[in-house]
Amino acid sequence: MLLTLIELPFAEMHLILLLLLLAVGFFALASGGDILTSGAAAVSVNFKIDPIVVGLTVVSIATSLPEMATSFMAAKDSPGIALGNILGSNIANIALILGIAAVIAPLKIKRRLIRREVPILISMTIIFSLFAMGGGFSRVEGLILLTLTVAYLIHVVCGAKLKDSKESSIEGIDEIARKTTKAAVFFILIGGILLALGAEVLVGASVEIAMRMGASELFVGLTIVAIGTSLPELAASVAAVRAGHGDLCAGNIVGSNIFNMLLVGGGVSAVLGMEVRDELLLVEFPALILLSGLLLWFFRSGHVVSRREGVSLLFLYVGILSLSALSQFGYLF
Repeated sequence: MLLTLIELPFAEMHLILLLLLLAVGFFALASGGDILTSGAAAVSVNFKIDPIVVGLTVVSIATSLPEMATSFMAAKDSPGIALGNILGSNIANIALILGIAAVIAPLKIKRRLIRREVPILISMTIIFSLFAMGGGFSRVEGLILLTLTVAYLIHVVCGAKLKDSKESSIEGIDEIARKTTKAAVFFILIGGILLALGAEVLVGASVEIAMRMGASELFVGLTIVAIGTSLPELAASVAAVRAGHGDLCAGNIVGSNIFNMLLVGGGVSAVLGMEVRDELLLVEFPALILLSGLLLWFFRSGHVVSRREGVSLLFLYVGILSLSALSQFGYLF
């Protein structure tokens, strides 16, 4: 059984209690997303930092905590869940979460994401995939990914302060976001804790239900666990879109995918190494590269991700999950 941060005995629980924990997890994620987004928006106001930078760093790292905790705990006893969680979460972030966010409200994309961050995401995705082609991630490759994490953080922080340009504006951040710095940090911490605990409860209960149904470890990692640990990104992104902070939403998705590969994948690989199953190279890795390229295309098309593009992403997600299921159960290739 996959151990969780709160060490609940999921294997001993009745199905009804597991379903109740699913609801509790959803509630914690929704609340945490609202709180964290509010705190992050306040940070961008108080320090005059571009909201995109906040989304690329603070929000992205906070919403990647469930992936990190889950992958580290799964790496030793359930390696399929560890890598499947990273791949599945990144696929879900682009196709599912961005799709849902765009359907709720079209997302305006700033030039910085198009010129700098998404090309970096595509490059890191290709590097991550090349490392996987060797049959697994070695400790050396894990250290390389962690080094790239530090380099990326330096890259983001160096451009953090707003400049007098059309791209650097914090207009539209409402008065609710204008908190003291201490209050904003407190909101970020509480929101992050709620997101992490909510995801852990949800994932633990979901995995237990799936295991009782006889699903394979890798498929559980690619689907149930991946979607569960991506729910913080969904909660934060939906909350950001509803509050009118589309730049936080887009930055969160791009930054989260980068940190999932570099920080989470690099950390797990550096400590324990990470095996790669051949079937992942047939569907999941190519799908992730395709989605990353498609992300750049959508961002460039009028600098807006429209509702139509959001719907197409959702259909793509269903198609990728279907191919993944066929591949995992031996009906493909």
